[in-house]
Amino acid sequence: MPKIEFAELAQAVIDGNTEEARRLARAWLESGSDPLLAIEQGFARGIHRVGELWEEGEYFLPELIQGAEAMKAALETLQPRLGAARADQASKGCVVIGTVQGDLHDIGKSLVGTMLTAYGFQVYDLGSDVPIAAFVEEARLRRADIVAASALLTTTMVAQRELVRAVTAAGFEWSPKILIGGAATTPEWAAEIGAFHAENALRAVAVAESCLG
Repeated sequence: MPKIEFAELAQAVIDGNTEEARRLARAWLESGSDPLLAIEQGFARGIHRVGELWEEGEYFLPELIQGAEAMKAALETLQPRLGAARADQASKGCVVIGTVQGDLHDIGKSLVGTMLTAYGFQVYDLGSDVPIAAFVEEARLRRADIVAASALLTTTMVAQRELVRAVTAAGFEWSPKILIGGAATTPEWAAEIGAFHAENALRAVAVAESCLG
């Protein structure tokens, strides 16, 4: 089997080629290579480039959606092997993650969840459009170390402040950390509401590891 280059993985996402992304992910697994490397060095670089092209005005909404779908297909293919590869490792911590209510975007959030899983965290993904009460209930049920909330829109990021307040008011016997992200958010906003911030999936892993010591 010919060696698969990281550039090929990235290009499948940049081209928005869902079937090619899925095929390459399968081939990568069949080769016995580390699925985490495929994400970090290949597919994640591709979706990052898609975002750059969007910001530069080279890509429009259809291209953005196609790239996101290709990324999602690759992640879905790699995810089972990621979990199996780390099944014998002690969990670094429990993370409850979701996109806040009123916001349906979940590609970035899903990537963060996948990367956290890959690096040894136990992740419970609530999906998108998640009410504050659902975050709090799941955090209590799972005894979460981190509650992570994404918001792409300025109109929905205010829910992140409400989440911090709700978790604080819940009176847990432990103190979950709040990690926020999404295009609308900034480190300044996170500091204002009393949360940690990560601008991308790899950074989210580093922040999660750091805030749990």
